Amino acid sequence: MKFYAFLERILNVFDIDEKERLLERAFYCLQKNDLEESFPLKVLSPSYASFCEVVDPRRLPLRKDFDSNEGMAKLLHAIAHIEYSAIDLAVDAVYRFQDMPFSYKFDWLEVAKEEIRHFKFINEILNDLGYKYGDFPVHTGLMDAAFHTSSDVLERMAVIPRYYEASGLDVNPQIMRKVKSSKHPLKNRVLKALDIIYKEEISHVYKGDKWFKYVCEKRGLSKNIYFEILKKYSLLNKNRPHLNIEGRKMAGFSCDEILKLGAKE
Repeated sequence: MKFYAFLERILNVFDIDEKERLLERAFYCLQKNDLEESFPLKVLSPSYASFCEVVDPRRLPLRKDFDSNEGMAKLLHAIAHIEYSAIDLAVDAVYRFQDMPFSYKFDWLEVAKEEIRHFKFINEILNDLGYKYGDFPVHTGLMDAAFHTSSDVLERMAVIPRYYEASGLDVNPQIMRKVKSSKHPLKNRVLKALDIIYKEEISHVYKGDKWFKYVCEKRGLSKNIYFEILKKYSLLNKNRPHLNIEGRKMAGFSCDEILKLGAKE
């Protein structure tokens, strides 16, 4: 097997340890420039579909009571699902857009490696609560967005890292405040994991921002096309009551963009 064959295998396999082993092999192939000259792309199903019940987002369990084991487990399961999905999204960004530069490929495989670590942080706490990934239903929102942007790397960078992952930067501090106010005995472990995830997710959004701007420059496009892409996918007018201004600035967003997204100042 060579580079893209390893990536395709990662996108199909559901075992997290096997994903990690295959990712190391893919890194090795990339560094040795052992890449196939051409590799046919396939439409892939979410690798979690074999062990997670997929439902409409409106049927997902509510996440309010963080004092109980079940309530905390529902929160952690939702985060684990985001992190697991993010592994495949990062790998797919390399698999899907094969003409991008070496440093693009390296960046997103590095992101995938960090997303595996994030998943393991959360899943370990979930296991200690007596639960596992797959115990609660999930939705396919992130993978659906990846499918819709599968033909254009500019749209992929705009929608996945610069919209969905950036939205995670907005939400993370809100979740941390709620966990901090809970009475759950494992809340400090959860807070530590969320803090690590938050700091590293800033770098993930920053990489998306970097490659979004790279493609804009290469195509001679204004960076304001970002808002046209959000409008195309009906993402522009979503309510954003808690924009994380500092986090977004660290991730590459300009003040003008943040104001256009709904910040008051």
